Amino acid sequence: MDSLLPAELVGLAARVIAANAALGRTVAVAESCTGGLVAAALTEIAGSSAVFDRGFVTYSNAAKIDMLGVSEDLIDCFGAVSVAVAWSMAQGALARSNADIAVAITGVAGPDGGTAQKPVGTVVFACARRGQDQADAQAETQLFDEARDRAGVRRQAALVALELLLPNAGDGAP
Repeated sequence: MDSLLPAELVGLAARVIAANAALGRTVAVAESCTGGLVAAALTEIAGSSAVFDRGFVTYSNAAKIDMLGVSEDLIDCFGAVSVAVAWSMAQGALARSNADIAVAITGVAGPDGGTAQKPVGTVVFACARRGQDQADAQAETQLFDEARDRAGVRRQAALVALELLLPNAGDGAP
């Protein structure tokens, strides 16, 4: 298949579309450091319109607040690259879409912007499902310190986000 995107991204996106289509489940993404890369990978797949509801590229803090309803207080208290903000982004994407599942990505792609607490390559992911109990929230922080550059961090983050959109074993309902 001819694509502008790396084959591994497109291949994984194809799995996400097929698996979610089989369940009749729709997805949304809320992206910051990946800048729409996950949405681009999903829409690279023919038939993705049956699964992909929408994507939010909320690169700035203002966009996170305006488009997803992330609390300014959360950003001020924990920083934009935090579990709290990623979880709020995922919840906001669900609330502002028709999707059954949403994944959020926020991080420090570099080469600048890192700190001792959040070095370049730090990326936070959150996954939320419609009707999910808050106690079952899924969020994680990963450090892609093996990625040598901005493109590498973004590519690795997009791959993790796509993995989070794959149905879990026994996940038979939206």
